[in-house]
Amino acid sequence: MKKTGWLLTAALLLSGCQQIGGADHDQQEKPHEQSAAEKPKQQEKEAPAAFELDSAFFNEVKEAEGKKVITNPENIMVLVNKEFSLPGDYTPPDLVRPNVPFSFGEQDIEKSHMRKEAAAALEKMFAAAKQEQIELFAVSGYRSYKRQEEIMNNQIAKAGSFEKAAQAVAPPGQSEHQTGLTMDISGESVQFDLIQAFETTKEGQWLANNAHKYGFILRYPKGKEAVTQYMYEPWHFRYVGTKAAAEIYKQGWTLEEYFNHVKKI
Repeated sequence: MKKTGWLLTAALLLSGCQQIGGADHDQQEKPHEQSAAEKPKQQEKEAPAAFELDSAFFNEVKEAEGKKVITNPENIMVLVNKEFSLPGDYTPPDLVRPNVPFSFGEQDIEKSHMRKEAAAALEKMFAAAKQEQIELFAVSGYRSYKRQEEIMNNQIAKAGSFEKAAQAVAPPGQSEHQTGLTMDISGESVQFDLIQAFETTKEGQWLANNAHKYGFILRYPKGKEAVTQYMYEPWHFRYVGTKAAAEIYKQGWTLEEYFNHVKKI
């Protein structure tokens, strides 16, 4: 009996993550081999026995035209993905331009904005990185529903159909950038590009190891493509607050997995 129980436990532990391609953004890529430094953070850990979260931080949704539309989008922990969409007319009410270096200089444009709380946290994170001789550059923050429509329409023209385009670009309302809580971050070492090679740079590694201290999570981690439905993006960081970010980092979760584990109170 003890041997049988051990075999069943081993089988369960080995039933790990599945992988699937996807992209917010430009193209699908097959995830490359996970580095030794990343593996401890990617391993699933036992969740706290009584991990609780106030109900206000969960999505409230309504059905509209076959979609689950979020009715509380100002929630700082809003979960936006291919299942839950933001309203087409939603614009965060407190967008500001964080005082950090941008890859495009001093232009005050749509993508240079974030929600106020997230922007303040970003400033702290960039300042902490600079103290350690790490030069970070913000690339793309807030993106409106209208702008996402333009990106999708361009992709449809290239791909030939919405279905094919949706494999590479998030449909309008399903891009996390519309929340104003996300920033794509890069560095001069990769010419400010948003590429997977960023993970091997000192900037990318610093972010992967320290972003949670300032309330940010690596939103689309390697090995979790089946969960997020997007490819691994070492540049895409999402603000959720320090408490949730610390737990997500500790457990090696995605935001989807976090909500699967926490208890609503």
